[in-house]
Amino acid sequence: MSAFESPCLSIAVAPLLAAGPNNYAIWVLKAPSPGGFVHHDCVWPEPLTQTWHAWQEMFSLRGLPNVPRVSSVSVSPLVELPSLDANPAAFPPQQIGLTGRLMQHLGTSLWQWLLGGPIQSSFDQSQGIAIGQNKPLRLRLEIRDPDLVALPWEIMQPQSGKQAISLSQQLLFSRTTTAVDPLQPLRIEQSLKILLVLGQDVDTLTGNSGPLRASGAVLQLEQEASTLAQVLENCCHPESMTSRSVIPVPCRVDTLVQPTPAELTQHLETGQYNILFYAGHGTPAPDGGLLLLRSDTKMSGTELAQVLTRCRVTLAVFNACWGAQPDHDGEKAIPRSSLAEVLVHHGVPAVLAMRDSIADQEALSFIQAFAQALAERVPIDQAVAVARQHLLTLYKFNQPAWSLPVLYMHPEFNGELVRPVEEGMTELPTNPSYGWQHPVAALRLLGSTTRVWPIQGGLIRVGRKGENDLVIQEQWVSQKHAEIFCRDVFAEGAVVPTYFLRDFSRYGTLVLGPGGWQKVHHQEVPLQSGTQLKFGSSQGQALEFLIETPLIPDDV
Repeated sequence: MSAFESPCLSIAVAPLLAAGPNNYAIWVLKAPSPGGFVHHDCVWPEPLTQTWHAWQEMFSLRGLPNVPRVSSVSVSPLVELPSLDANPAAFPPQQIGLTGRLMQHLGTSLWQWLLGGPIQSSFDQSQGIAIGQNKPLRLRLEIRDPDLVALPWEIMQPQSGKQAISLSQQLLFSRTTTAVDPLQPLRIEQSLKILLVLGQDVDTLTGNSGPLRASGAVLQLEQEASTLAQVLENCCHPESMTSRSVIPVPCRVDTLVQPTPAELTQHLETGQYNILFYAGHGTPAPDGGLLLLRSDTKMSGTELAQVLTRCRVTLAVFNACWGAQPDHDGEKAIPRSSLAEVLVHHGVPAVLAMRDSIADQEALSFIQAFAQALAERVPIDQAVAVARQHLLTLYKFNQPAWSLPVLYMHPEFNGELVRPVEEGMTELPTNPSYGWQHPVAALRLLGSTTRVWPIQGGLIRVGRKGENDLVIQEQWVSQKHAEIFCRDVFAEGAVVPTYFLRDFSRYGTLVLGPGGWQKVHHQEVPLQSGTQLKFGSSQGQALEFLIETPLIPDDV
């Protein structure tokens, strides 16, 4: 299943100031069906504020900011919690206790407030469409009130004993913002290229400075960088894969320890990285916070955003304090001031940051599971869910570790970091061991000897959207129009690599055969060398599919 095809439900929340304090509008920005665009006005209830305050007192390591418009409410130190659910899917009472009940109570309360009324019907309809297509539903949440950004929306769950929204691989949850610069053309590659940056001499996994660490020892950054790099590289080894049928992607990790902004910029401009991983200290600030690269050197989120978008970095990961929290002017949260929001606002496709401080071992466990999922070609939002599940298994539901990572994704980004291996498709290595040379193929503009697009790795994607391998800017070409891929076919007792055309488009693809031009629409057909193609319309430019090397066994 390609990440391109997953249906998406996008929900926005904004204050209704004219209606009075604590009034909000909740509406659907994007839905997989026309009937899903609904609107709901509601009031933020005082009991939910009390539950949020109680949650902070129990789980926050440094005292998260309150929800200002309701922060003046007098809160009892003890919130009356519901009794344990009798649902057999719920965790056993002895494993939950007060902390688990509080986690569940806030999660269910947030779900009921956000997905109440007509929003619930839109959600049910969208989920039904996704299930019918045998695909996950992407749920993206845009919080336009900065006072509500601090809440752990990731723990939302429909009822006690049900899975939290951010843990599901069938309901891929992320935050987003529509106040964004356009998404730049992306490099959909076959490897992970990671720049690992360790900042100021602090506990780089938790963001705590040396004196705050339990041991009181000063962190040895070079050793820390080596350890993290080894963890990331090991995740891409075939023996670490969760399934032996998965083809892992290569991984390259370069490290920078306490770089200057110029050194960081130079590496990003020359290394063609698709992932930036920063571990170090950070502080809130109006322009996306400040990353402390060195004791005397800071870099703002706005400054970092310029180089990340220019260098087309797809994913930025931060283990720094308050990377997903807005800055405050007094008690008032500043809109779009968190590091994660600012980077997405400037056009970075995906940003993963922490809502609060995270312990060393928790962070390392998350990083390892997250990187391994990416190495298995899993989309970014699904990889975050996999890593959350890993944290919950290790540190339990009633601990905050699994809820700390916050994922923001650009509204135009589909989550694809490295190209997935489509079901039924075989990727052929350059020197396969089973005897066949890789069939080198290409698409060529008919009548031209210079306009040629090689088909690398046995796959080329064609469409109007910039992330395709071959971009055709014609009005009848769909954003994701078609793909040409190589698959093993058994013929006369032998395995023969064969190329196929698979159409996804609105208007179809024209293929020239013995009987003239024939339309292929949402179908898959084999291709012969010399076959002519037109994408979307007979008025479109004609391209020729060519196999440049014969399929000859090595021993001939």
